[in-house]
Amino acid sequence: MRVMGIDPGSNCTGFGIVEERAGRLVHIHYGSIRSRAGQPFADRLKAIYSGLTQTIRDFSPDAVAVEDLFFATNVKSALKLGQTRGVTLIAAINENKPLAEYSPLEVKQSVVGYGRADKIQVQDMVTTLLGLAEKPHPFDAADALAVAICHIHTAKSRKRLGLNA
Repeated sequence: MRVMGIDPGSNCTGFGIVEERAGRLVHIHYGSIRSRAGQPFADRLKAIYSGLTQTIRDFSPDAVAVEDLFFATNVKSALKLGQTRGVTLIAAINENKPLAEYSPLEVKQSVVGYGRADKIQVQDMVTTLLGLAEKPHPFDAADALAVAICHIHTAKSRKRLGLNA
């Protein structure tokens, strides 16, 4: 199973592709889509959509997993993040990819074993699980790889339990 994980953000959207081969997690590709300072928000959304769509086409994941919204106290930031998430969902849907969503707590619990892990702990565990020579940067890309790993773990568990993955 090849999964593309996405950590949506209006300033930086991380993505990562992980594949399971013979019971091992293998890193395929990761990166981020960054916006320029002062760039109109609509242009940011377009760049995120275009970048994710091209990555989906280039790497043909079997599924796309997206990190869900976290609790935010700043309403304006939450609205922008919601719009960014919407663009990521539409990119996957328009490319006919099955879609899964996971909360940050679920991702951290699946990858680190602790739902309140910080970004450095997630980055370190992703590096270990994927056998990477270097830590993935930026944190958004490491988080996206973690989302992909979470989906692979969840799909395996659901399959063992006889549930739909």
